[in-house]
Amino acid sequence: MPGEPQRTEPAEELDDLLALVDGRATRSTLTALRSSVQDYWRRDNAHGGATLRPAVVGHLRYVGRLLDSAEGGLRHDLQGVAAELARLSGWAYFDARQYSTARTYFTQALKLSHMQGDSLFMANVLSCMSLLATYDGNPNDAVALACRAQDAARAAGEQPLVMSMLYLREAFAHATLRDAQACHQAVDRSRDQYERSRGYEAEEPFWVHYFDETKLLVDTGIAYARLGEPARAEPLITEGLRRENADQQRGRAFHAYWLASAQLQLGKLDEACTSAGLALDLTAAIDSPRVSGHVQELHRRMLPYAREAPVLAFEQRMRDALG
Repeated sequence: MPGEPQRTEPAEELDDLLALVDGRATRSTLTALRSSVQDYWRRDNAHGGATLRPAVVGHLRYVGRLLDSAEGGLRHDLQGVAAELARLSGWAYFDARQYSTARTYFTQALKLSHMQGDSLFMANVLSCMSLLATYDGNPNDAVALACRAQDAARAAGEQPLVMSMLYLREAFAHATLRDAQACHQAVDRSRDQYERSRGYEAEEPFWVHYFDETKLLVDTGIAYARLGEPARAEPLITEGLRRENADQQRGRAFHAYWLASAQLQLGKLDEACTSAGLALDLTAAIDSPRVSGHVQELHRRMLPYAREAPVLAFEQRMRDALG
């Protein structure tokens, strides 16, 4: 009809049909997809996962269509890319605090890696599901998922760096349960496995390479902060923040929050507000509802000190940054 705007984008059904025209995968397609996945993870760490969701989920659908016509080894490799995109989709929804949708994508990733017989990647997905359960108020499930992930990793052979990461996921869950003995045991095992990993760098999967000595320090500190042992947590997180790259904005915001949390537990109000201010500044530059939710939670915990000058200054910065 006259006056109606013309469509400039194809309908979703037409978009799917057009994709079928060039929808046959090649080895070059596979290389490009793997490069895209790595770029998505880099952007997620720098800017948060919320704005990546449409692109990642769209890429996952695209790979699903390619799988319909792929055969043999190429099909197997594409399933691996689909599993990683499903895990990345789950992570993006987790970062957006949409836990039920995140669980759906993690389950899809688990099924795809099971079809491949890739027990090591299954361990990776189970570790994400463990962290999700910790956040979603199900720490007993988180413990069970972390332990199951460890069993899956053992089935894949000697992978000490993977095991180090998995033991810390278990420690997070025990800390949430306030089981100090189990938490400390998991932390000790994580540290032992990390020391063993130093001779295995070339053999570890690429998705665990983020878990370096700095991440070990910070995550150990976070486990102690969750457990209610802030005196142990503070120096570890402080050192981790000092070492971290400036472009790891989402991670630094998250770690600054945990540093502020530990300092608040210790009664160091000035330091806690300074660390919270760093978390706030970084949060304003990323799109991560999970991190901004942490900052708002920290503000609520500061309410008993609402008349103190550092808290008043932090509240003003928070209003300016978050509205």
